[in-house]
Amino acid sequence: MSRRDDLLTVPEVCAELGGVSRRTFYRWRELGRAPACIQLPNLELRVWRSDLLAWLDARREGK
Repeated sequence: MSRRDDLLTVPEVCAELGGVSRRTFYRWRELGRAPACIQLPNLELRVWRSDLLAWLDARREGK
């Protein structure tokens, strides 16, 4: 993972996932099914783009 990677906000992650709702994203987090997040000191969440892509790749069917 390169640290030149982008840190995405929750709305950006939801948009990347085709418009998944924030509620769904946070539910996935509760269930331990969301991509790895970083919690900033202001309590906002961020996701490295590379972590999102790895998370999506791990869910590819027929893999």
